[in-house]
Amino acid sequence: MLRNRWTGVVRGLVILAAIGVWLAVGALGGQAQGNLSSVQTNEAAAFLPESAESTRAAELAAEFTDSETLPALVVVERADGGSLDGDDLAAVQAYADALPDAPLEGTSGDEPRTVGDASVADPVVVPSQDGEAALVVVSLDADLASEDVGADESSVAGLSIQALRDLVEAPAADGGLADTGLQAWVTGPAGFIADLTGAFGAIDTVLLLVALGAVLVILGLVYRSPVLPFMVIINAVLALCLAGLVVYHLAANGTLTLNGQSQGILSILVVGASVDYALLVVARYREELTALASPWTAMRRAIKASWEPIAASAGTVVAGLLCLLLSDLSSNRSLGPVAAIGIVAAFVAAFTLLPALLLIGGRRARWVFWPRVPRPVEAAAGTGDAEAAPAAPTTGTDDSVDVAGHGVWSRVASFVGRHDRATWIVTALVLAAAAAFVPTLDANGTGDSDVFLTQVDSVDGEEVLTAHFEGVSAQPAVVIAPAEDLDAVVAAAEGTDGVAAATPVTDQPAAAPGAPAQGEPLVVDDRVRVDVTTEAPSDSQAAVETVEALRASVHDVSPDTLIGGAAAERLDTQLAGQRDLRVIVPVVLAVILVILVLLLRSVLAAVLLMAANVLSFGAALGVAAILFEHVFGFPGADPAVPLYAFCFLVALGVDYSIFLMTRVREESLVHGTRAGVLRGLAVTGSVITSAGVVLAATFAALGVIPLLFLAQLAFIVAFGVLVDTLVVRSLLVPALVHDVGDRVWWPSRLARGVARHR
Repeated sequence: MLRNRWTGVVRGLVILAAIGVWLAVGALGGQAQGNLSSVQTNEAAAFLPESAESTRAAELAAEFTDSETLPALVVVERADGGSLDGDDLAAVQAYADALPDAPLEGTSGDEPRTVGDASVADPVVVPSQDGEAALVVVSLDADLASEDVGADESSVAGLSIQALRDLVEAPAADGGLADTGLQAWVTGPAGFIADLTGAFGAIDTVLLLVALGAVLVILGLVYRSPVLPFMVIINAVLALCLAGLVVYHLAANGTLTLNGQSQGILSILVVGASVDYALLVVARYREELTALASPWTAMRRAIKASWEPIAASAGTVVAGLLCLLLSDLSSNRSLGPVAAIGIVAAFVAAFTLLPALLLIGGRRARWVFWPRVPRPVEAAAGTGDAEAAPAAPTTGTDDSVDVAGHGVWSRVASFVGRHDRATWIVTALVLAAAAAFVPTLDANGTGDSDVFLTQVDSVDGEEVLTAHFEGVSAQPAVVIAPAEDLDAVVAAAEGTDGVAAATPVTDQPAAAPGAPAQGEPLVVDDRVRVDVTTEAPSDSQAAVETVEALRASVHDVSPDTLIGGAAAERLDTQLAGQRDLRVIVPVVLAVILVILVLLLRSVLAAVLLMAANVLSFGAALGVAAILFEHVFGFPGADPAVPLYAFCFLVALGVDYSIFLMTRVREESLVHGTRAGVLRGLAVTGSVITSAGVVLAATFAALGVIPLLFLAQLAFIVAFGVLVDTLVVRSLLVPALVHDVGDRVWWPSRLARGVARHR
């Protein structure tokens, strides 16, 4: 009796210690998670490799200026669309004069206090040639603009853009444009960066709340318990805190590059994976509680039975995501470790925090399942055999099965058993038909203005700027050429379709971005710089195509010339993304195939699972291609969209097949393959379907961020997970395994029909 009492005390202390450690992680990690946005980098140039042409051009271009600038452009026109008169231009000039003194909210001490402190020159007013608009050019210090200042650690660029927009709304007496009959938009590179940062600002709160809310509803329907769903949610939140804590310090120390997309994906992935793992552990724990009187022993048995498939699942996802380290883009390379850290955090929480929460009631720990409390069956409870395997009453043959408590999935399994060949052929043909539309997916890239799914100031301002200031660009293409090739380079640039002007940089400053300057060409180390203005906005996909043609034209006359600038950086990013698709996809397939072979101890089963999941990915991408173009009207997609979707879908999709096939193998050792696959499908159907729905719901939550990339990724992954869960794992894979029979385990002993009981 005394020994049992001390055992109970020790177990209680272990549970409290585990919960205490995780509460400490939550306290530290919660703060780090909230500050992740302060260590983000969202500029495309920061993601490119040093070998990229635009990167090398940027390094040389810096030698032609005293300081790099980040332009913010304020475009002004009359609200009635008429021409600007003298009073209007005077109001615009007054606005420009007031800008240097516009305060940056929240700054103090030695930090920049005003827009003037963050600028390298006074604002310049440039009237349009048509007389209907005026442009105020604010040249922010590029190095200073990226710094985080103030108590909220906001970027100087973001605070400056907000100051510009606040002054627009101020009274005319304070230098504002209110009640002047004028309307203004703040655009340019600084405006786009500020709006992009603002869109990602919802990641810290809205995204997480939407994801957790959706998961909570689903868990309530699955468990029908007022307590258990909250335990699973707490487990997921603290796992996210652990991941956020690690990622924050790695990003702050410069070990990895974190952008807004990676942060959003991290939150969703950790929540989804944590809940999935919890569903599997809780399902096995509940099953054990029907056979054992001791919750502690039941949990030990549940962990022993579930850790291998969950570890295999987590390992598969981690291995697949780490293949992103082969990417040329630092944003892709860092997503691999960031997401892998999230998966590891979810795995650790599932086998430390979750068991502690479920056992917090000690001998009365079953209360967490109330009102559907699992009770031990008399026969099992009376044996005293702690290792007796739980088994629901089951009847069936090689073509049908009936597992007590799993009526719906028993009927699905029996249908698959009776019509195996027809089932897998029909499902494979349907998936192949959907996959046939993959080539129609336009994943060649989009412009900055296409990134936003909602109306934003910078995009509207870009349209006004283009309408009134033809040939003026805030970020022209930068051509660095040998001095002796200057004339040939300028001629080649001016002869390129889509080029509006090619202007050599001189020893005199230009009046406005893209406008010609007087003086002699500036020569630095026998090189000259030519600013090439495109007819299309520099942040558009049309400008990217123009720069691609420009490179071809200029390289023909001067092979040593380098072309950079915003459009060139976007072009190099897209080319690197296309290269990543060609390199990373085969590696991911090979890595996951090896893991499956080792896990299932079968080459044929691994090949069949991989083929089924690749077909599922193709179907999801094909359906996305149809909907993106003909229903949603999206302008295209970034090359990273199919790459990320592939890594997530293939790795996560294989997860559900792993959960199924590990149980099938366990049942096959006893009952043979044909009966084993039906029993495995019937027993795991409910929990795996719930896990798939949860993961799909969490990824769908990415759609609340109004950015094209995340909306597209959310749809592809959410839809693909549902296809994997409801079609591939429920119909295609079990039907195929049932049809092939014992041979599916080749070359293991099971392929010869070896089983302990037949």
